[in-house]
Amino acid sequence: MWKNGKIDGCEYWVKQYDSPSIYGIEEGKVSKISVRRDGREIISYDRAWDLEPQTDEDRAILEAILKKYN
Repeated sequence: MWKNGKIDGCEYWVKQYDSPSIYGIEEGKVSKISVRRDGREIISYDRAWDLEPQTDEDRAILEAILKKYN
């Protein structure tokens, strides 16, 4: 199921499984994620990392999203 929202000025889209999966981030429920800040993608995962978070701020955003959807 796809979900989207905003966090800390970023827009995100998440595809979430009903239960944890080997394809999920850290084998969790999130199998796809895209996070954009000012129209620029800062995080991308599609069953594997395309673009990992580069800054502490980006990592904190990812952690908050995973906490909510994993």
